[in-house]
Amino acid sequence: MTINKTQNGDEVIFALEGKLDTTTAPDLDAALKESFSGAKKMILDFANLQFISSAGLRVILNAQKVMNEKGDLVIKNSGPQILEVFEITGFSDFLKIE
Repeated sequence: MTINKTQNGDEVIFALEGKLDTTTAPDLDAALKESFSGAKKMILDFANLQFISSAGLRVILNAQKVMNEKGDLVIKNSGPQILEVFEITGFSDFLKIE
């Protein structure tokens, strides 16, 4: 998986490409943790994300908990397969998905 990070003031955008699974979730977790302190809005751009596993969902859940206290976490550009995972797992009930 490739993680492309862009920061605009207190907004941080993470564009992910590839598969977010057991082997790549720790990389995303580390990248998100580095950005929590200065971020009021965190955007996860999933336009090029092909797959997400339970390990990836766990990272997103942890990020959502942190960002609930600081600002917003927004998921953008999810494909149909990723959206289906969010719906089946109930993540679509509490994530802000655009």
